[in-house]
Amino acid sequence: MTIAGSDSGGGAGIEADVKTFSALGVHGSVAITAVTAQNTMGVSMVHEVPADVVRGQIQAVLGDIGSDCTKTGMLYSSATIKEVSSLVESYRLKLVIDPVMVAKSGAPLLRADARESLISSLIPLAEVVTPNLDEAEALTGIRITSSEESKAAAWRIVDMGANAAVVKGGHLKGPPVDVLCSRGGRPMEFGGERLPSGTTHGTGCTFSAALTALLAKGAPLGEAVRDAKEFVASAMEFGLPVGKGIGPVEPLSMLRIDAERWKVFSNMVDAVSLLESTEGLTRLSPECQVNIAMSLPPPYAVDTDSVCGIPGRFHAVGGRLHAMFCPAFGSSRHVARALLAAMGHDDRVRASMNIRCSKDILAAAKKLGYSIGNYDRSREPAEVKAAEGASILWGVGQAIASAGRVPDIVYHTGDIGKEPMINIFGSDAVDVAVKAIKLSRLL
Repeated sequence: MTIAGSDSGGGAGIEADVKTFSALGVHGSVAITAVTAQNTMGVSMVHEVPADVVRGQIQAVLGDIGSDCTKTGMLYSSATIKEVSSLVESYRLKLVIDPVMVAKSGAPLLRADARESLISSLIPLAEVVTPNLDEAEALTGIRITSSEESKAAAWRIVDMGANAAVVKGGHLKGPPVDVLCSRGGRPMEFGGERLPSGTTHGTGCTFSAALTALLAKGAPLGEAVRDAKEFVASAMEFGLPVGKGIGPVEPLSMLRIDAERWKVFSNMVDAVSLLESTEGLTRLSPECQVNIAMSLPPPYAVDTDSVCGIPGRFHAVGGRLHAMFCPAFGSSRHVARALLAAMGHDDRVRASMNIRCSKDILAAAKKLGYSIGNYDRSREPAEVKAAEGASILWGVGQAIASAGRVPDIVYHTGDIGKEPMINIFGSDAVDVAVKAIKLSRLL
């Protein structure tokens, strides 16, 4: 259950909480404490829901559905905090407190007189409190500029009566280190990378909601904090570029990525089945062997780990191509790099397959009406040759420039120590496999 304010922009508050609950496989109920008029630019109005109405919402849910874990977000006033505290104590709720005080835009979301009520009435009932640095400083009076000072603030919150506190490090300089201190336990640090993301609206709500959902499912606290941090990192990385200000995170990003990974894997399985069941395809095999790969769609196609290929490639067995292993993400470098380079020009191109390069294969491609682009590896600049993985990016770019678009076929005739090669491109792995089969049949 989430007890929090409503964000009309859909990026934070109960809207973010319910999306997060659903993404993590729990049912979310709500008690709305305030209605805000806000968008990505900021909060323009706040209408407080009367405390007795907040109580009524909570009692209605707990009297029927119950709550395995409950979180609070924007509580706004002392009256609401006192009602919530009373119910948490009466129902013995496992409580996660996100001590929301100020919106990212700077708008106050907790009245000044309510801070003491939060400290004296609600924090002593908490399983865990999840302040950011500014909130931790406001609650404890400790100036925080390092992870050690984060720990001191977390221990101070535990001393206030909470079972545990996570002081988030997003506002620290350097890597964002979150610190967890819990009663009777050792401090734990959770590192991470600072993401160049402009979609950070709702990070605090999403983190605390993810933590709540994971605790509701029975995860140990340390594990829940780690997984919630990973969840938020994905939601930030693939946030929604909407509005003119700070865009919202996307709590459904992990679900979307998993769904897309399954689609890609299934398509790759179908393509492998086609290739393995077709006679004569070994005539397309280069010395380095054939591979086929398919990428996740944008924005999830970020590196070669986003591309599904065949570990060990295809080998000739009994006159047919045989995949050495099942399709797997991150198992292709060369074909994956060529594919990602092509996707940088046209994201409708999602798959590629490498085959040998010869005059007869190129003639067959022309006869089939395939568009063709090429590049000369002997003209590759020295700085490109010196950079790992840059040759393919440069070459595919040259071929696309020569063709005016991403062609069906990109080839080069080799260089010293470099085998001539063709890359077939298509909309998915099955499309590429069919193109290869047509080429083979025409030879």
